[in-house]
Amino acid sequence: MEQFPFLYNRDPESHKGYYGHALLIAGSYGKMGAAILAARACLRSGVGLLTVHVPRSAVTIMQTAIPEAMLSVDDNETVFTTLPAHLDNFDAIAVGPGLGTDEQSRNVLEKLMYNRVGFLENADTPLVVDADGLNIMSLRSKLLNYASGCVLTPHAKEYERLFGDADPQAMADRYSTVIVKKSHRTHIYAPASVAMVNTTGTPAMATAGSGDVLTGVILSLLAQSRAYSRHHSDYTTPNLQAIAAHAVNMHGKAGERAASLRSQYSVIASDIVESL
Repeated sequence: MEQFPFLYNRDPESHKGYYGHALLIAGSYGKMGAAILAARACLRSGVGLLTVHVPRSAVTIMQTAIPEAMLSVDDNETVFTTLPAHLDNFDAIAVGPGLGTDEQSRNVLEKLMYNRVGFLENADTPLVVDADGLNIMSLRSKLLNYASGCVLTPHAKEYERLFGDADPQAMADRYSTVIVKKSHRTHIYAPASVAMVNTTGTPAMATAGSGDVLTGVILSLLAQSRAYSRHHSDYTTPNLQAIAAHAVNMHGKAGERAASLRSQYSVIASDIVESL
């Protein structure tokens, strides 16, 4: 697996701005645990700054659970209904963990994805779509037409809802998107590319919240890579497939370490975060 220099060589004179500003859009009433797990994983994976967009009812929860994260507060008390301001300020965006599939959330996710493809200023900002973000896409199939340059992270059932029994490589080619198809041996597909196969991980990771952790890791590496390229003119930013594959590899290794510290039966998603 390729080693990314920003993970190993930090300039003593650098500051948090060198390591990316990530935006996580996650959580709804009763599902804030997913947002917390993804946010912690993002921070533990080395991002310089993290903003989490949450409903109003989640402010106290998030500020208590993750004091290191900044908050963008939705207009709605319980669900995702408004986009954060100044999207161009972020190096990468992830949407979906614990989001719910409320009609208002469907509308604003469509607006977010359409605006990227509509060639606004933030059109090249990487977007990770996971969990309820994928569920919303399956309810509004036209959103796949806006998935160019995105990273989609479905498990088997989410993939089936999105694509049926279609070949993953064909879908990556058709929609110009990276597909991280999660399984015992996660495959990472990209347009006009050979699929990459991850070999790390353990059955101990078959636990609630493990996918939310992966979303946080992918978001973090995307933001770091984009920020690193701004500060190092000789750095060639890896493609989305390579970054996603590296994140999956890290996530699997963290799961292995968590299992070695606990057991195959007792690992929970928070243990994976702490083992990153």
